[in-house]
Amino acid sequence: MLETKSSPHTHTNTSTKADTLADSVISSSAPQEIYDVVVVGAGPIGLATAIGLRKRGIENVLVVDQTRAFREVGQGLDLLPNGLQALKHLDPNAYEEVKKTGLDFLNPKQSNAQKTIEPTQEQPPKTSPQWAYKDLQGQIIQSISLSFDDWFKDYGEGRVSISWYNLQTILRQLLPQDRVKANHRCINVVNEPENGCVRIDCVANTGIEANPYAYWTDGQKQNETQPQNSDVAPQELATKPIRAKLIVAADGINSTVRRLLYTDSQYHNFARPEYSGFAAIFCREVTEVAKELWTKLEEDFFQNSPIVTITNDEISGNSVCINNISMMLFRRPTGELGYIIHLALPLDSLQGKSESSLIDLALQVLEKAGFPDALKQLVRISPPAKMQQRPYYIHHATILDSLQVSNPTDLNTEAYPAKIPPAWSIGRIVLVGDAAHGMPPFMAQGANQGFEDALVVTTLIAKIAEENNWDDPQAIAKAFEKYECLRRPLMAYVQQATLKRSPHSSDKEWQEYAQQVYRRNFDQLIEGLL
Repeated sequence: MLETKSSPHTHTNTSTKADTLADSVISSSAPQEIYDVVVVGAGPIGLATAIGLRKRGIENVLVVDQTRAFREVGQGLDLLPNGLQALKHLDPNAYEEVKKTGLDFLNPKQSNAQKTIEPTQEQPPKTSPQWAYKDLQGQIIQSISLSFDDWFKDYGEGRVSISWYNLQTILRQLLPQDRVKANHRCINVVNEPENGCVRIDCVANTGIEANPYAYWTDGQKQNETQPQNSDVAPQELATKPIRAKLIVAADGINSTVRRLLYTDSQYHNFARPEYSGFAAIFCREVTEVAKELWTKLEEDFFQNSPIVTITNDEISGNSVCINNISMMLFRRPTGELGYIIHLALPLDSLQGKSESSLIDLALQVLEKAGFPDALKQLVRISPPAKMQQRPYYIHHATILDSLQVSNPTDLNTEAYPAKIPPAWSIGRIVLVGDAAHGMPPFMAQGANQGFEDALVVTTLIAKIAEENNWDDPQAIAKAFEKYECLRRPLMAYVQQATLKRSPHSSDKEWQEYAQQVYRRNFDQLIEGLL
């Protein structure tokens, strides 16, 4: 049983025994090395947390992750001024490496062959690439620069685009190799007050459970590619107990640690993420596009931009986009054309869909919303093998009734006797990133807000270390409460903007959002924590 902490949210004692293994499988062992901090989850946020801790002199840190090997998975993401500022404060070296890779992402280096070609006429001056938001007639609603320098000029920090895997790789290589352990799947968390620590029981060499909350799935292939666990007998599992004075759970929106903390408490309905009401249909690449269609897409929508979003922008009286459909067209530097359609729909309308059915569903949605023929034609010629779908989930950061839910039929409020989501920490364990407040990616704030979490948590843990409060439960509780009190109001604001999906509907609304999210003073923020 874990100790509870004093906080604005009342907790009952929570049993954290995993329901996946028998008691006999979880072996007991004598106290071994006790790490100062164990980070669960080797995604960008967990790795950045470990880097920030080591930068602040806390070197006895371990990062564990359930993945068997670090593979090239995940999509691209945008790091915006707030995320980059947080990363710079965590570790300037990490910032510089990420910035360099990100700048190359949208501006790949030319080959030698390309460099030797002489232009036949005077080239027009280069302009900053733009991400245009357009209505169904191709008229610009809002245009956002993709230039690092333009964002730096406006917000005191730039923006870059980078692939998730490249970001993970950069951060992982900034840590000693023995500080990051793959093939460690957390199955139990036990408080050990007699040792002044928390024990995490991990298992290795087991089939990794599919995560339906955080990744794209390829139609019916979802069931075919799931690892099978039936041939792994419980007695063959290798159990690895790991002890730490503090646990930082950065294990994503389908966080195992979060589930263990809340499953057997009054907050059991918050143990797993809730469907947000929104989903995406994605085509990785449309391989054969007729010249006439290419020309139409270029003239009406791209107009030399690498990315453009077309939306019907239907807004209800409470300013929530109920029936808003957006179609993001992108053109990679290597020339491939693809798209992502974001839409509100019931979860069961996606489940069990084949790739061809995803095309049919996308066409029905675009037809009903009145999208132009050129965009529907693009969907019709999409190769089924390139189609994917992804429902978006959320851990609400605020009282549920205060959020304008996009599709109330998808939110079973009767299942929520506790309207206030649980605290982001219990005792020596704290949740960060998507494990605390995961949400759809419409505002590109998942990783950015996660880096902010990492900065605040590492600053507060460094203070615990400096004052030698590792064995003071009250000091630890106070530190994590301070983290939550600082971060939760901003996350509630960002989540609401994300679910509204309409910050570009007016310059005034955009400027207000940008001021709240991008233009904050991080030096002042850190000073307030110390």
